[in-house]
Amino acid sequence: MTEPRRFDKVLVANRGEIAIRICRAVQEEGLRAVAVYETPDKESRHIITADEAVWIGPGPRKDYLDIDRVIWAAKTSGSQAVHPGYGFLAENPELSRACEDEGLIFIGPPSEVIRDLGDKTISRRIAEEAGVPVIPGSGILPPGEEGIRAANTFGEKVGFPLMLKAVAGGGGRGIRKVAGPQECAEQLPMAEKEAQAAFGDGRLYLEKAIVKPRHLEVQVLADESGKMIHLGTRNCSIQRRHQKLVEVAPGLMGPELEEKICEAALLFAGRAGYRNVGTVEFLVDEDGSFYFLEINTRLQVEHTVSEVITGIDIVRRQLRITQGAPIDIGQEEVSCRGYAIEMRINAEDPQKDFMPECGKTVSVYQSPGGPGIRLDGFVYQGYQIPADYDSLLVKLTVYGYTWGEATSRLERALRNFVIVGPNTTIPFYRRLLKEEEFQQGKFDTEYLDRHPELFDYPSARREEAKLARLLAEIHHRKHNPFAA
Repeated sequence: MTEPRRFDKVLVANRGEIAIRICRAVQEEGLRAVAVYETPDKESRHIITADEAVWIGPGPRKDYLDIDRVIWAAKTSGSQAVHPGYGFLAENPELSRACEDEGLIFIGPPSEVIRDLGDKTISRRIAEEAGVPVIPGSGILPPGEEGIRAANTFGEKVGFPLMLKAVAGGGGRGIRKVAGPQECAEQLPMAEKEAQAAFGDGRLYLEKAIVKPRHLEVQVLADESGKMIHLGTRNCSIQRRHQKLVEVAPGLMGPELEEKICEAALLFAGRAGYRNVGTVEFLVDEDGSFYFLEINTRLQVEHTVSEVITGIDIVRRQLRITQGAPIDIGQEEVSCRGYAIEMRINAEDPQKDFMPECGKTVSVYQSPGGPGIRLDGFVYQGYQIPADYDSLLVKLTVYGYTWGEATSRLERALRNFVIVGPNTTIPFYRRLLKEEEFQQGKFDTEYLDRHPELFDYPSARREEAKLARLLAEIHHRKHNPFAA
């Protein structure tokens, strides 16, 4: 067991909404939060939320990804601990290792755990050892022509289509679907180069493709003594290019199957010697059979929906576990009530293949409120969409005691959500909510491919322009000239 270590100041090695989320949890724990920022982020709201901030370089992106700069910022600010958030360096074992070497506390698993579980072939082996079902896989492919021959041999054995994956991939990146031998020959060389560029590791492997799978995941917490609990399931099946758009808790697969999946997640985490907060991910086929997919050794974007249905603050638990505190609740005390839905409001145009709206300015920002509404964001009126960072503006999470209550509340929230300036995913989500399969809670990872009509919706520009003119007039006259 790791010796408990206390800290009173935490460096948040991230930006945007997740940096704000972590800063708030740190402060609620009675600790001080330190933000880092690059020059393009000098007016970002995460700087204001933190107790202090450290400039780490001109950027863009490269300084957020510079481990030496992050360590320097932690030492300069007198921080004893570093929280990586998600994205950037969150799953890079070298950051965790650097913290260990420099006497800093990394808020997450040990570096060797991140390293091993980041290797998808090692994760598969651990799942097999734990008795957790895995998708038939090829093992690591040799490079070049030999790899193409091995891929085709595997395809002949288990049948096409196959999923080509980067060994070091994660978060939906480094994945390609190949339909047959010809695509194997075409895709492998490109995938090797892309994996090397993205992850510094060009190794690939193959898995049998599961047709129309549901993507379920389990939030797990593990303390230093090895005690583990789960916070139920999440359904993350609605995706584009293997990137999640909508997340739901619980998983909408029924309590009996979901309980089996949760038990499998704890078996895997136990076998891996996992510590801190993590997410074990699965695919579920049309027959209800489930297979281990991967584990994310960090906080997830969609952790909000688990927090909403359980009432448990995952980030605060993360901080306590890191300081050696035991998990003080039993599995029987974790109660998942109702339904939560999270939608990622991105500055993207869904009708143009979700193209980011870089450089545009938010001229009007009017967010929804009321019962069951949670917003995690950092956008504001006057915010300019950056070209060099993620297009996420705000996460909208709604809660309802029933699925119908949750979807109707979400419809009301989206109707009242106004962002003028860039195109966003809001009109697309409004259209999505009216689709019958979504209303029934029945969707899989091929859902968007099956429903191209979801991208056929009227532009919101005209109504937004009217609202923008009205607000400008109110601002100029100091009253509403159209009020009765």
